[in-house]
Amino acid sequence: MADKYIPIACQLYDKLEELAVKKVKTKITYLDYYEEKVVEDFIVDFRTKNKEEFLILANGIEIRLDKIITLEN
Repeated sequence: MADKYIPIACQLYDKLEELAVKKVKTKITYLDYYEEKVVEDFIVDFRTKNKEEFLILANGIEIRLDKIITLEN
């Protein structure tokens, strides 16, 4: 993605970690370029590359953290 990464709030990161540790299936709405997408899966890992933070879902999808719009569990 060509747009600049904007770090997320610590509270959101803590919530994402909690969902991953507790293995809670989560519905995530996020932006993929300019398209809004919805996926429901388990968060299995977090990764940083090129100073951008991503979560990894069980199905292999990587979502840049600043592209998350909503979380539902």
